[in-house]
Amino acid sequence: DYELCEEWGHLYPVPREDLINLHREHLLHLLEMGDMEKALQLLQRIEDPGICLAISEQSLDQSPNLAASHFLADYLTGHFYANLTTARRNEIQALYMGSKVLLTLPELSRVNYFHLSSRPLLMLEQLLMNMKVDWVAVAVQTLHQLLAGQEIGFTVEDIDNLLSKYAGKALNFPFALKEKRS
Repeated sequence: DYELCEEWGHLYPVPREDLINLHREHLLHLLEMGDMEKALQLLQRIEDPGICLAISEQSLDQSPNLAASHFLADYLTGHFYANLTTARRNEIQALYMGSKVLLTLPELSRVNYFHLSSRPLLMLEQLLMNMKVDWVAVAVQTLHQLLAGQEIGFTVEDIDNLLSKYAGKALNFPFALKEKRS
């Protein structure tokens, strides 16, 4: 149905807003089905970059599933980096990094941290608080790789400070050890 509507749009004038809505719904449908290749082809078929940007941003704002969020954040930063405001750029890059970290977690646990996908530092802190040390190690390694040369509102030093803070708390004993005297 989407493809038929798209063909109809080539034959007859369709208002810009309706065209954006059509393509957005089609894109979200393809992403929900997990067909990233067709989703990319759809975005490449759209000739007007302004419409393509609007479709991609609106789709991302509808909080699709993890794979779709990752795909859209990657597409937006790859194709429209210069067209985004600094705040929006940081938001999208943080979402990209958060979704990348989520993809490193065991599949059944991702749902517990999905709400933090746009806040990777908070996700890292939550993993630390939940004592998921092995997951934290992979997450930190992933973030270090992604942050190389990037400015998105937090740095590698922020990650290191967070890890130092929780390492200090892990070594903090609330009571004094008494020596046994013989």
